[in-house]
Amino acid sequence: MTKKTVQRDRVIIRFAGDSGDGMQLTGDQFTAQTADFGNDLSTLPDFPAEIRAPAGTILGVSAFQLHFADHDIMTPGDHPDVLIAMNPAALKANLADVPRGGDLIINTDEFTKRNLAKVGYEASPLEDGSLDSYNVHPVALTSQTVASLRDYDITKKQAERAKNMFALGLLSWLYGRSIDGTIRFLEQKFAHRPEVLAANLTALKAGWNYGETTEDFSVRYEVKPARLAPGTYRNINGNLALAYGIVAAGQLTKLPVYLGSYPITPASDLLHELSRRKDFGVRTFQAEDEIAAIGAAIGASYGGSLGVTTTSGPGVALKSEAIGLAVALELPLIIVDVQRGGPSTGLPTKTEQADLLQAMFGRNGEAPVPIVAPRSPSDCFDIAVEAARIATVYRTPVFVLSDGYLGNGSEPWRIPGPEELPDLTVSFCTGPNWESPDGTREFMPFARDPQTLARPWTVPGTPGLEHRIGGIEKADITGHISYDPDNHDRMVRLRQAKIDGIAESLDPLMVDDPSGEAEVLVLGWGSTYGPIGAAVRRARRDGIRVAQAHLRHLNPFPTNTGQVVKSYRRVLIPEMNLGQLALLIRSRFLVDAIGYNQVRGMPFKAAELEQVIKDVVANA
Repeated sequence: MTKKTVQRDRVIIRFAGDSGDGMQLTGDQFTAQTADFGNDLSTLPDFPAEIRAPAGTILGVSAFQLHFADHDIMTPGDHPDVLIAMNPAALKANLADVPRGGDLIINTDEFTKRNLAKVGYEASPLEDGSLDSYNVHPVALTSQTVASLRDYDITKKQAERAKNMFALGLLSWLYGRSIDGTIRFLEQKFAHRPEVLAANLTALKAGWNYGETTEDFSVRYEVKPARLAPGTYRNINGNLALAYGIVAAGQLTKLPVYLGSYPITPASDLLHELSRRKDFGVRTFQAEDEIAAIGAAIGASYGGSLGVTTTSGPGVALKSEAIGLAVALELPLIIVDVQRGGPSTGLPTKTEQADLLQAMFGRNGEAPVPIVAPRSPSDCFDIAVEAARIATVYRTPVFVLSDGYLGNGSEPWRIPGPEELPDLTVSFCTGPNWESPDGTREFMPFARDPQTLARPWTVPGTPGLEHRIGGIEKADITGHISYDPDNHDRMVRLRQAKIDGIAESLDPLMVDDPSGEAEVLVLGWGSTYGPIGAAVRRARRDGIRVAQAHLRHLNPFPTNTGQVVKSYRRVLIPEMNLGQLALLIRSRFLVDAIGYNQVRGMPFKAAELEQVIKDVVANA
C-alpha cells in the first residue's frame, strides 16, 4: 500500500516497559539516530530505584522520553504524542500523561489476564473502550519478534529479549530515522557474540519491515533537521559532559586530574567515564566510602594535582567535615553533587535541587565555599571548566550542583575548539615569597596574593618550602598553629573575603527582557533553565511581558544581582525544592521573592510554569 508522509515541526515520544525490557537502551539509540539526523532534541530518562523490581508491576516501569524538533527546544516536553507501552504496567503508569488523540503503540502479547491483574485492571483496556479517545496501534511485538528469529539457535526467552529492537525498528521507520548507527552500535556491543548480534539485527530490521508492510501504519512522519549554529555537534548527557569538562580542566590547568569517588546514583557515571580517561592523565580511585574518597582527593590536591570528588546529596553529608578541612587548608578541590530526591536515601533515581543550602552552609564553623550550577546537559562541560578556574585561582574547594535530570538527560552539544577554552595554567610557588623587615626573603605559607587573597600552592618536597598543614587554625602569614582570638577572627574574615572577591571575576547576570517593559522577572538556577525558558516563550507568544534571568554562580552571586532583582515589581523563583534560592535572595537583597516550588522528583512542565507566570503578571 502507498504510505503518506506527514510533516511535523516536533514530536514527543515515550518508550515505557518493564525495567528488563531495555527501554533506556532503546531510547538512547533512537536519540542517537535523531541526533545524527540533525534535529534539536532533549531527553528525560526515568527509571526505578530497585535493581530489579517485580516484573510487570508499576514499581518496575522504566521510561524514556524524547522531544525532537526542527527548531530550538528547551525541554523533553510536557506530554508525549506517542507512547510505546510494552506491558499493562507501562500503559497504566503513563497513560495519564498522554493527551486525548495521542498515539498508543501497545504490545498486545503482554496483556494477559495475569499481567492485567498485577496492576489492577479488571478488564483489558484494549477491549473495554477506555482507550477509545486515543489512536491505538495494537502490535504483537513479542510474538512478531520471536517469529522473526525462529531460524536462530537461541532460546525463546532470548528471542523475546530482542523485542525492544523490533520496537526501535518500527519507530525508526515511522519517523524516517536511519538504523545504520544502531547497526554499528550492535556490531560493537555484541562483537564476541555473533548469534546474539544476528538476532538483534534481524529483530531491528523486522520492525522496520513491519512498519513498511502493515496496514495499521498508513502514515509516516517527517521532522526536518533544525537550524543550529555552525560547528561540530554530538549528543551528550550531563554526566558525560561533566566528565569531559573535568578532563579538559586538567589539560587547561596542565595538572594531572585525580578523582576520589564512591559510587552513588546518579553520579556514578562520572566515575565510570573518568576511569576510562587514563590517556589524558586522569587517575581514579574508587574508595571504600565517601569520607575516604574526599580524603584522597584532598591529598591529591595537596600533592599538586587537580583533586575532584563526585557524589550525590547523602555523600555530601558524609564529606562535610573533610570539605571544612579543604576550606581551612585553602587547597583547590572540585566537589560535584549530582542532586537527587531526599532526605536520606529518598528518591535515588529521581531529580531534585534541594542541596543548595547544604552546599552553602552544611559545615561546622564559618566555611564559605563557591557554588556553581550548570543550566543544561551541555552546559555541564563549561561549568566544570569554570569550577576548575575558581578552584585553582582562588585556592578553594568549589561545589558543582548538577542534578539527576541534567545528569541523565541529553541534548546536542557543539564541541568547542581549543582556542575557545581559557588558559588556566597553574603556577606553583617554588621559592621564597615574603620579604622580612630586615630585607631577607623567606617562604610564608599564608602570604596572600593581594588581588585574589589566595595563598601559595606548593608541591610537597620543594626544598625550603616546608610548612604545617591540618585543620587546626593557622596564624596569618606564617602558618604556625594559633589559638589567638584576634588571629582567628582575621583568618575567618580573610577566607570569606576571598570567596566574596570571586564575584569581581564573574560576568554580570544577564536579563532577557525584549520589551524592556516587563514588571515580572522569572529567576532560576540549575536545571529549571529549560522549563522556565519554554514557559517564558509561551507566555510571550500570548502577549505577556515577562523577563527571565538565570544564575550559574550561586556563591558568590554576580555583582549586579541585587540591581537586577530590585528592578522588577515581582520576582518569581521556580525551584525543585521548598524555596532555597528564594530564601537567599530574600535575605541578601530584601526582595519579596515569590517561590513556586515542587518536589515530585520530576522536572517542571512548561505549561505549568506558563500559567504561574501569567497569574503573577496579572497580580503585579
